[in-house]
Amino acid sequence: MLTPEEIDGFVTALSSVDEERSSRYPGDRLANQPVHTCYVPAGQFRPDIVAHWGNTALATLRANPIEATDTIRARVERKLRTQPIEDLRIDFEDGYGTPDDDTEDADALRAARALPDTPYVGLRVKSFDTAALRRRSIRTLDLFLTTIADRVPPGLLITFPKVTDVRQVEVFVTLLERLETRLGLLAGTLVFEIQVETPQAIVDSVGRLALPGFIAAGQGRVRGLHFGTYDYTAGLGLPSASQHLAHDACDFARHVMQVSAAGTGVWCSDGSTNILPVGDPDTVRAGWRGHAALVRRSLDHGFYQGWDLHPNQLVSRYATVYRFYRDGVAAAVARLNDYLERRSGTVADEPATARMLASFLLRALRCGAIDDTELPLRQDRLAELL
Repeated sequence: MLTPEEIDGFVTALSSVDEERSSRYPGDRLANQPVHTCYVPAGQFRPDIVAHWGNTALATLRANPIEATDTIRARVERKLRTQPIEDLRIDFEDGYGTPDDDTEDADALRAARALPDTPYVGLRVKSFDTAALRRRSIRTLDLFLTTIADRVPPGLLITFPKVTDVRQVEVFVTLLERLETRLGLLAGTLVFEIQVETPQAIVDSVGRLALPGFIAAGQGRVRGLHFGTYDYTAGLGLPSASQHLAHDACDFARHVMQVSAAGTGVWCSDGSTNILPVGDPDTVRAGWRGHAALVRRSLDHGFYQGWDLHPNQLVSRYATVYRFYRDGVAAAVARLNDYLERRSGTVADEPATARMLASFLLRALRCGAIDDTELPLRQDRLAELL
């Protein structure tokens, strides 16, 4: 028999591993992840953008039938009236272009002065691809943050696009630290998302997965990994007809994102489709069906957030999200009850699956797919499982 001292030696030998794992993988940050991010070019931003998107989507929904139950349709209408946008990003990158400096300065100031009251809001700066873009990106971010320094919203997020090298992340973190100091903000106030839209963001120049290094270089500031459909597929050389979210190449990138972010508390978000539900009724309905299929595919693959580029996509986004959760609630409750009561049901779930069942139900509540009255399990009981 081993002595207690010998056993203690083996246990102690791994204590540093425990500490490193806890630091690097604090656990999933499930609470309050938005179901989407809406991108609005800075030149098109307006103070009433949230109401404008909601009213546009409501008008389109009322003028066109959608494949949804009365319950889901009512919930979608309520969402469009009360909180049509959960996460707004004012875009100074691809959707905006490269106007002259005076124009971008003015747009950065105008946007910062009229930030809407959404749970999450922020800007996408230009990439660090070239010296000229870096300079403009830093200036826009500086102007924007200086303008809101005395009223930084708690849900402020910055999107950092087209990352190709871990050193870009390191410099961006240093920039955020400098801005916090200069503006008198608490350390750690400024957080950001990394856009995964280059092949080099998946595999680096020496053949390693790049994203774990990006997250580590973020020093706790990375809140999300957002997939960029079109830049990524174009970077692989795919023909235009193959540049879409359902391509196998995109699945590979998303799997790498999930594996890299698992347990870190970093959210993963899927990308967008540029097939918009606009035009005549047949085209609108076709656009909704296509968008809904992609949203459902993302949800089935564990991506609970995605991009929306047009107000009308809010209809298919919320209808699909609500149906996804409402279709799964009864089974999730039954399996979780069996697990909690130690009953032998048709499925023998492990603790890890029980945690995901609980997170599924909490997500359903948070996004508005169901109400407390429809859930026979208390939220605090669900939270205990996470």
